[in-house]
Amino acid sequence: MDLPADVNFFRKNTEDHSMKKEILESLPFNLRSAMMGLSPDIWSGMEEIRLRVNQPLMIYVLNRDLLLDGKGAICFDAAKAYKVTKTDIEKTFQLIVDYSPYALEEEIRNGFITIRGGHRIGISGSIVMQGSSIKTIKDICGLNIRIARQKIGISDPFMEYIVSSSNGFYNTLIVSPPQCGKTTLLRDIIRNLSNGMKRPNFVGFKVGVVDERSEICGMYQGVPQNDVGMRTDVLDACPKAEGIMMLIRSMSPQIIATDEIGKTEDVLAVKEALNAGIKLITTVHGRDMEEICRRPSLRPLMHQDIFERIIILSNIPRVGTVQSILDGKSKSSVLSQFAKGRRCEGVG
Repeated sequence: MDLPADVNFFRKNTEDHSMKKEILESLPFNLRSAMMGLSPDIWSGMEEIRLRVNQPLMIYVLNRDLLLDGKGAICFDAAKAYKVTKTDIEKTFQLIVDYSPYALEEEIRNGFITIRGGHRIGISGSIVMQGSSIKTIKDICGLNIRIARQKIGISDPFMEYIVSSSNGFYNTLIVSPPQCGKTTLLRDIIRNLSNGMKRPNFVGFKVGVVDERSEICGMYQGVPQNDVGMRTDVLDACPKAEGIMMLIRSMSPQIIATDEIGKTEDVLAVKEALNAGIKLITTVHGRDMEEICRRPSLRPLMHQDIFERIIILSNIPRVGTVQSILDGKSKSSVLSQFAKGRRCEGVG
């Protein structure tokens, strides 16, 4: 049932306010003051805040880089933009780790930290090695605050194409170029699969998520910051191959979901899951079927028609457009004219 327009407007405003508060709390006072004055339109379209030592304060909004001066006004001359200092970086880092960097050593080692709300902050600096492994990052010189936004309901028009019956699901692959919404779409599909839907009619599946890069669920202190459904179990920051096997052994999932499959060991783990009668939904970077089939690690899955449904995303005419949904065996489209070309309204 669609919510009244005023209810949707209130919910969006509430979500935007929460997001803004979560982001501002991760910034030191001077940067916080500059960002506070930005208009609601800028905040609603903002995807990233980039902090680089001795470089302009920059935000990424609707596929454009915008520079800000010290008062938060947009400027087009880099010489007039606020220059981020080493102190700004250090203070921001202390805020995002809550002054306890050692408690987040594993995340720092992976190059990012997840804060409340599921927002992910990428880190650049000098890598400290321990043998052949990364120990930590020091002399931090750049932070990329990637703003997390969940798009509830974007998968609703497409669920009938991947749910085969009241208790059946087609193995599904989402193919997408970078930043065309694949993770956003995957996240909402997981939510629907887990909760169930009246149309198409199914109660809901037990879903296991292996979230290797902490992008699907946005875990913060062990709690998903994104709604991934009531029947969903999550292994966060876990390599896909190991995570798939752990879920098979311990959580009895009906469906396993992962993001960005590609390594040979991932493919072997997928085959183990399929042999155990578990269904799969995952994503892969690519522009079309031809490109995917050329990748050596994926070739066995594609040639064996493992995936029964293949969702192709594109940025034409706009980012987040579902270009087609293919039958995995015949490679013919199953997408109705009504649904074809609809946006999943996300960037992932």
